[in-house]
Amino acid sequence: MRGAGTIKAVEEQEAFGKIQTYYIITMALNGAQIMIPTHQTAQSNIRRITDIAELQNILHIFQHGQPHTLLPWRERYKQNTAKVKSGTLQNCAEVVRDLRHMQKEKPLNTSEKQMLAHAHTFLLNELVLIPGITENELNSFS
Repeated sequence: MRGAGTIKAVEEQEAFGKIQTYYIITMALNGAQIMIPTHQTAQSNIRRITDIAELQNILHIFQHGQPHTLLPWRERYKQNTAKVKSGTLQNCAEVVRDLRHMQKEKPLNTSEKQMLAHAHTFLLNELVLIPGITENELNSFS
């Protein structure tokens, strides 16, 4: 998972002796450019930015969903890692919600602090790209 990016171009280039079509994507977080073959979009988890209607659902889950904190640390970490790696905005919002809830009860260990920071950065980087998002909606996740 690399985070949100914008397709800046579609180019044909020669690779392995044949012409292939690539998406040229600029990453929002660090401005890095990556090239992904267009025929491999399914395997690379490329998806459209979340729309404003789905954002409302995610916001509701973030604010009103029940945190999943009863699992033992190892199981919870494994589950949260899978959610973050999925690359979906909803899963990252759930990880941020759950870890913040736990943080209020007791200090997080180093691994969970890093996961919280990573998931929160991923979340905010995509949120700022959603057309029509308001400042209040964006601040709800901060």
